[in-house]
Amino acid sequence: MASAILSDSNTTYNYEIVRRFTLMTLFWGIVGMGMGVFLAAQLVWPQLNFGLSWTTFGRLRPVHTNLVIFAFGGGALFATSFYVVQRTSRVRLISERLANFVFWGWQAIIVALVVSYPLGYTTSKEYAEMEWPIALAVTVIWVAYAYLFFGTIARRTVKHIYVGNWFYGAFIVVTGMVHVINHISIPVSLMKSYSSYSGATDAMIQWWYGHSVVGFILSVGFLGMMYYFVPKQAERPIYSYRLSIIHFWAIITLYIWAGPHHLHYTALPDWAQSLGMAMSMILLAPSWGGMINGMMTLSGAWHKLRTDPILRFLVVSLAFYGMSTFEGPMMAIKTVNALSHYTDWTIGHVHAGALGWVAMISIGTLYHMIPKLYGREQMHSIGLINVHFWLATIGTVLYIASMWVNGITQGLMWRAINDDGTLTYSFVEALQASHPGYIVRLIGGATFASGMLLMAYNTWRTVRAGERVVSAPIAVMA
Repeated sequence: MASAILSDSNTTYNYEIVRRFTLMTLFWGIVGMGMGVFLAAQLVWPQLNFGLSWTTFGRLRPVHTNLVIFAFGGGALFATSFYVVQRTSRVRLISERLANFVFWGWQAIIVALVVSYPLGYTTSKEYAEMEWPIALAVTVIWVAYAYLFFGTIARRTVKHIYVGNWFYGAFIVVTGMVHVINHISIPVSLMKSYSSYSGATDAMIQWWYGHSVVGFILSVGFLGMMYYFVPKQAERPIYSYRLSIIHFWAIITLYIWAGPHHLHYTALPDWAQSLGMAMSMILLAPSWGGMINGMMTLSGAWHKLRTDPILRFLVVSLAFYGMSTFEGPMMAIKTVNALSHYTDWTIGHVHAGALGWVAMISIGTLYHMIPKLYGREQMHSIGLINVHFWLATIGTVLYIASMWVNGITQGLMWRAINDDGTLTYSFVEALQASHPGYIVRLIGGATFASGMLLMAYNTWRTVRAGERVVSAPIAVMA
């Protein structure tokens, strides 16, 4: 295969690294979502842990979350950021050898996570379960990634830095910062360490990190993706470039303050909880500003949704983003949080963002890129993309609706009391009431994951056909 594609200025782009990350994003997406379906099945039929410690829900859940965040989501961000930064800067990545190092290093890290978590090697911190050797390796890879990205921008042949690169850059900087600070620990053996922080301080730093992972990987990074691929697929300029700049500065200023809303009614000082709640509510404004900016980009092009399933993926993902970024601030309000916290409502909220926003915009961008990376006019089958869209949409709706119903049911049952002050329902009764929701969640998750298998087949057919013509240079506009 050709490892470069020609631009209109005769600059060769490194598309080999984009192709590698694109294919591995699809692979890890199938594995990670398949693991999610298996875990959903465990909550319907607990005997599926087979009586083994390393297949229990507690050990496999971080495998699922890390695969979908860092392997699938992270892979999509690596692929698209390398694609976008070259095309908008009109230069090749500054180091092909370093790009290969980032790719293989990241795959090795993902494999290390998949192996270590089932064996019980974990810090037990949400989204930060990796033990210190793996966390150190992530830091090294991330520094190399940052050097590649910002070094390429520094050598750009155009004066302007496109707004999508601002979002990618912020995601890279903040993710690296919170990763390093949260993972400062004291090693006691090769695969065991203790956090350098203690008590409420440790919890605060963990959720400063935890919500920043959601905010800067799963929101800001993917907003960079949105600002490039929605206009490209719609063949329209972004609705308001000025709004995109305001959106950028507002969201990176506010997002990093929202972490304390995960710690309502805990030992965290009340002022810190209230600050997290206030910042979360204010965050609604820039979040919806970005969503509206993306949606309004389709002005004059709404008719394309009838015939373009790729654009449909991108636009529906924005709708889910708008819904999730309304629901999040609402759930950060203390009185609402008193009902929702520790219930399946939170799981529904997370997956409205993870499936509806992150996965659907990633799928849309991959469908946009794959033909271009393999010298094809379009994917092998537009019909299969249409089927995939409906499987993804129906699966997401079933998933989040079942978790909303479960969550509200659980919250109301847990807080119900008799006249004498005793609990009306036992925990087991609330669990029994949740069982039908778990069945619907399993069906929704399996429906979504089945769409990924269709995408894999469609991609395989596209790649196989494209190999016969990919050696010809493809002239593209940045």
